[in-house]
Amino acid sequence: MIRGLEHLSYEDRLRELGLFSLEKRRLQGDLIMAFQRLKQGGYRRDGEGLFIRECSDRTRGNGFKLKVGRFGLDIRKKCFTMRVVRHWNSLPREVVDAPSLEVFKAKLDGALSNLV
Repeated sequence: MIRGLEHLSYEDRLRELGLFSLEKRRLQGDLIMAFQRLKQGGYRRDGEGLFIRECSDRTRGNGFKLKVGRFGLDIRKKCFTMRVVRHWNSLPREVVDAPSLEVFKAKLDGALSNLV
């Protein structure tokens, strides 16, 4: 425990230290891995079979939307690919179109800080 923050709630301590909650950090890690699988050279072949690309000209936001598959099992809904799709599709275009992983991480931090 950091001195002087013992009396604050978990959310207030995170805000005071400028950190994300555990849920946001997990989401951040998932989105970084999705970026690597979809956009970066060595991982791109793995990402092609992992995600389904949304084929539509009417996309708002980013132009690299992913499609959610339909599954009958609830366990599949908690899988990495299903957890990431909704959040990936809600990212702004400038985050998804980042030229490198470092730029993506920096812009993702800004997008996640605006996320409630």
